[in-house]
Amino acid sequence: MLSAATPAPHWFPKLLLALYLIEFGVLAINPADRGTWWAENLPILLIVGALVGLYLRGIRFSNTAYLLMSVLIFMHTVGGHYTFEKVPFDWFNNLFGFKRNMYDRVAHFSVGFYAFPIIELTDRFGTIRSRFISYLFPLCVIGTVAMAYELIEWVYAEVAGGSAGAAFLGSQGDIWDAQKDMLADTSGAVVALLIYALSSRKNNW
Repeated sequence: MLSAATPAPHWFPKLLLALYLIEFGVLAINPADRGTWWAENLPILLIVGALVGLYLRGIRFSNTAYLLMSVLIFMHTVGGHYTFEKVPFDWFNNLFGFKRNMYDRVAHFSVGFYAFPIIELTDRFGTIRSRFISYLFPLCVIGTVAMAYELIEWVYAEVAGGSAGAAFLGSQGDIWDAQKDMLADTSGAVVALLIYALSSRKNNW
């Protein structure tokens, strides 16, 4: 059984990559807004490219880490096709009684899942000796990335303007949207770190 610090078998990350490429190809056809599609997909392409590059260099993660990272990749690609505000997500919104489309918030929550591979790597290479700091570090990284992305969204919305800028920003009229997005990112990181802690680095498949 794989530990959290054990690289995954070759087939699983390759399967996830194949599924992503299929999804990307299908959802690249007739997106709601081509400019927004590019803006939403570029960060994901960079993430996938980085993961492939690390894999080829022999830096690999556990299956659990790849699975958690793929949630954002798959969700964000869907959001890029429809724009996050218009993704068909009524079943979830109705289930919890939300008045706005919460797809973007769930996607932001999945950003926090990247705390799992971060602590996995620092544990594997023994980069951080303090157990407290080893958990605090990924949380701070996710928080920093969340803040930076909100700034990027703001700049893009100002530059693009009009419907394209509004679609990329996706605030849906919520003046606290940026703060809630960052909270969702951080909450996802807390959950990912709890999963890592509870697994005791022995129960990841």
